[in-house]
Amino acid sequence: MAVDPTCPVCRTADIICGKWTLLLIRDLAEGNTRFCELERSLGGISPRTLSLRLRALEEEGIVARQTFPEVPPRVEYALTEKGQALLPIIDGMREYGTRWLGAEGDCAPVVAGVATA
Repeated sequence: MAVDPTCPVCRTADIICGKWTLLLIRDLAEGNTRFCELERSLGGISPRTLSLRLRALEEEGIVARQTFPEVPPRVEYALTEKGQALLPIIDGMREYGTRWLGAEGDCAPVVAGVATA
């Protein structure tokens, strides 16, 4: 999809500009998170879309998936070092939104319409 596959901006945009991707990374910055927690925090995302986004980020090495041998099985997702390297981009977007767009929220994940701290 990149206009120029040798351009670092195009390559990065290919990864992070997918719908929900930046919000997933933002939410995973809080630490290990389960699928259902991500689904709640991203009100409006379908389970299929969430699953596809997580799988794509896992293939890129941005998200790590850990399965625990329990009944029922427990799966947690976390940012890898490569994923954590994207956090300054999100911080820059937060700063830009506050300074230039008048957005004053705390960017906390939303659970059932209520921001969490």
